[in-house]
Amino acid sequence: MTTPKSRQENQPVFVLHTYPFRETSLVVEVFSLNFGRLALVARGARRPRSAVRGLLLAFQPLSLAWFGKSELRTLHAAEWQGGQPLLQGNALICGFYLNELLLKLLPRDDPHEQLFLYYRDTLLELARDPDHAAVLRRFETRLLKELGYALTLDHEVESGTPLEAEQTYTYAFDRGPLLRAAPRDGVQLRGKTLLDMAADDYRDPATQQQSKMLMRALLNHYLGEQILHTRQMLKELAEF
Repeated sequence: MTTPKSRQENQPVFVLHTYPFRETSLVVEVFSLNFGRLALVARGARRPRSAVRGLLLAFQPLSLAWFGKSELRTLHAAEWQGGQPLLQGNALICGFYLNELLLKLLPRDDPHEQLFLYYRDTLLELARDPDHAAVLRRFETRLLKELGYALTLDHEVESGTPLEAEQTYTYAFDRGPLLRAAPRDGVQLRGKTLLDMAADDYRDPATQQQSKMLMRALLNHYLGEQILHTRQMLKELAEF
């Protein structure tokens, strides 16, 4: 784990969330390439003439400088890096869903360089690929892997035998696919769905439905009591 130093310059980040702090400032939750998720105070950012007020936007690549050793550091400078299409409509809500996952599952000050790069690429996919559901499934799977909860998608965990497309399995939390297990022990689904997920192939309508069900259950398991507000928005728009 990288130890935060008192001052950092030119750090690639994405803004995940902002909220008011005192009279004129903001707390900015960011996902950074080298330091993971962290919180910064943007002093005076709510003032009309603030130099950073129009820069601290979600889904746009930024270069930030900050200082401080506490959990709440102080933003010093911000520059927009460009190159990221604006998310619109349902893609925008999907982007907020990704941010909410990162805020609630990533611990602070825990670098995940490859996840940062994959998040950046996923934002591009959301802007370009109309199949948002498949994009979300890929990101959810990658996120769980980065957190140490990689899915088992190619073999039955008790016997070690390869999955069979025509068989029905129960995917048990923290274990994987089981051939002989009660549905109450996890999520029941086809072997083909798991094999399709392993191949990153979401064309089959049944795979789309069952993979959504599986990922929702797994994320609920790891979120515990935390609620995903953007999930309800996506559900209402029939995009999730």
